Amino acid sequence: MSNPLPKQITFSLGQTLRLSSFHVGSAMGDILATSVWNRVLISDLGLPAGPVGLLIALRYLLFPISLWAGYRSDTQSLFGYYRTPYVWIGRFLMVLSFPLLALSLTMLGENTASVAGWLVAFVCFLLYGIGTLFSGSPFLALVRDSVPPQKQGVAISMVQTALITLFPVAAIGFGRWAQDYNAAVLWQMSLTTMLVGGFFWFFAIVGVEKRTRRLGGGPQPGDTITRPDFGPVMRQIWLDQRTRLFFIFLSLSTFAAWMQDNILEPFGGDVFDLPISQTTRFTGYWGGATVLVLVPAFYFWRRRPPERQSGVTFWGLLLMAVGIALTGAAGLVQRVTLINPALLLFGVGFGFYTFGGFSLMAVMSPDRNAGTYLGLWTISVVIFKGLGTFFGGLLRDLLLGLHLPLNAAYGLSFIAAALGLVISAVLLLRLDVVGFARDAGRVATATDAQMALAD
Repeated sequence: MSNPLPKQITFSLGQTLRLSSFHVGSAMGDILATSVWNRVLISDLGLPAGPVGLLIALRYLLFPISLWAGYRSDTQSLFGYYRTPYVWIGRFLMVLSFPLLALSLTMLGENTASVAGWLVAFVCFLLYGIGTLFSGSPFLALVRDSVPPQKQGVAISMVQTALITLFPVAAIGFGRWAQDYNAAVLWQMSLTTMLVGGFFWFFAIVGVEKRTRRLGGGPQPGDTITRPDFGPVMRQIWLDQRTRLFFIFLSLSTFAAWMQDNILEPFGGDVFDLPISQTTRFTGYWGGATVLVLVPAFYFWRRRPPERQSGVTFWGLLLMAVGIALTGAAGLVQRVTLINPALLLFGVGFGFYTFGGFSLMAVMSPDRNAGTYLGLWTISVVIFKGLGTFFGGLLRDLLLGLHLPLNAAYGLSFIAAALGLVISAVLLLRLDVVGFARDAGRVATATDAQMALAD
């Protein structure tokens, strides 16, 4: 059996902050690909949002890689380690993708019908997607291994909060860097992301697994001989109704939350004629609000067990729904002054949702097969983020195809996202997180269960 985390594993703020720096490169890469590259192709080069969104979403469709990598990081070491090599291999592929992103934009800027340009873009997002999926679940498993059970939700939330925090930083930085479309500037951005991101992907995790294993946490040598095969593990996970419902909840909430990703910046350009320097900051507005919520959330709820975060997640979803619906209303009534308050409200809700949701992911990942469970949750987040990104653009194009004006097409797309968030909140009410935690040994007594349910 896998060794349980012993008492000598302690929560180290310094180590968790170092692990959080991993997402410097992640934020830079995502903003470059889904904000800058996306905005230039749609608004500056005049391409439809649907095909561009599909290309971005294609990188998410290799989802078996995430499950396989998570399972392998539970069961099979590479070079004597279980988590670290898988993370570095995946991030190396992502590093290789950034020059191809700039090359594709250069070629498509010269000729939007260039087959070679689209092929380069396809290879770029293929490498980026494989790298993301291959490294995502082993990285989260490494974070989880590095702290005791009662702090796993906090650690994962802190690390993912760093990603949300760095989104506005990268968005504002790139927005100031690229006031207008310029191929040379895009090359500078891509190469800088390759170098800076690559450094932090190495620095953030080097030596962490060695320390964790020395204290007895995470997979240990000799564990592989008692591990079940991949198929039985997946059947065990999927046969649990609570696991299935959590996957559906996580998938739908992620899908709805990211429907705005492909159309938010073009919305500002097409409906209100805002320059790229302003629309790139939209992500910064809601991301900044998310950070302002997450910091006090960690302070006030740092002692609360992760299985007690369903209520926080529920209210976060409802606030997100109101914020993105108000964004849609701004388009429908063509009031640009409504956008910033709407995005701030969306960001506040996203902060509650992030803090609570990632805590629930830790609860729904028992020790024995944590990497595999986290692989499934990574699939849910990554794939449905991509599908939501694609569908938001597709819905906008379909509504335009029905001869609706631009402001109505964008506005109704945002309102559809709000509806998805409300449905997700309803699904969460049906999820028995406490029962799952009790069965997994996280909630030991009936009194503990009652305390969790009280929230």
